[in-house]
Amino acid sequence: MENTHGPVEQLRAKVRQLWDELSPAERAVCQFLVSATPEQILFASAQELGAATGTSNATVVRTMQRLGFGGLPGLKRALAAEFTSAVAPDVRLKQRISHVGQDLSGIWERVFDEARERIDHCRRLFDEEPFKKAVELLVNAPGVLVFGTGASDPAARHLALKLGRRGHRARATSATGFALADDLLALGHGDVLVIFQPGRRLKEITVLIDRAHAVGAGVVLISDELGGEFADRVDAALAAPHTPTGITGEPLTGIILGDALLLALDSLDQTRSVEHSHQLSAIREQLLGPRFR
Repeated sequence: MENTHGPVEQLRAKVRQLWDELSPAERAVCQFLVSATPEQILFASAQELGAATGTSNATVVRTMQRLGFGGLPGLKRALAAEFTSAVAPDVRLKQRISHVGQDLSGIWERVFDEARERIDHCRRLFDEEPFKKAVELLVNAPGVLVFGTGASDPAARHLALKLGRRGHRARATSATGFALADDLLALGHGDVLVIFQPGRRLKEITVLIDRAHAVGAGVVLISDELGGEFADRVDAALAAPHTPTGITGEPLTGIILGDALLLALDSLDQTRSVEHSHQLSAIREQLLGPRFR
């Protein structure tokens, strides 16, 4: 029996539902989408889809929003979930390499196109209330534990490092399984637990949140797919779209979200940030000598 609940079938059903309301340019985009393979859509930029349909990248993005995907990355994410579960990683890598080809300037453009799409999509998903809540928790927290494992580890370490440079007691962990217990033992009342986890529902996420609740710590979740699932168990869930193709680095949007939190903290506690920045510079000069002025 044909799967009527897969992303491709959902896309076609949405196009049929909205067809009479679409402009001629939006219809052209939809006609291409329903006839293309998932791989063709996954590895195409908005500019390429615009060229293929005789429209513009703005029309492509607007069409995706009309269809309820929020943008091209939203559609790619929906398609990627089924594609990655059905196709082995080495096969996906071969397809990605085959699609990109050996045009170096084209490779350069493709990476920047996907990065731009992901960042724009992340920007559109901004929700002021959870962002404000996350900042309020962090600014007064006596300690911060940042968790990120695998590809999310750089985002976690980046945030913990920058928090420390602003005078916040922060540490990062990428530990899983038995080793994570030691890190959780030090989590205390009033602390904040920040979790970077794009989509996979690791057992560690549940244990982390349970421990935070047990000791009275706040929880901030930065994720792509888990925000809805854990919305009622965390204090703030921030959306960080992951890569549907693997062309750009997984932690890209997580790092940017971390930077937004850091700048917000600077604005709320300027004195502490400036003072610790001055102390950091003084210590560096002791270690390296005065900088050339």
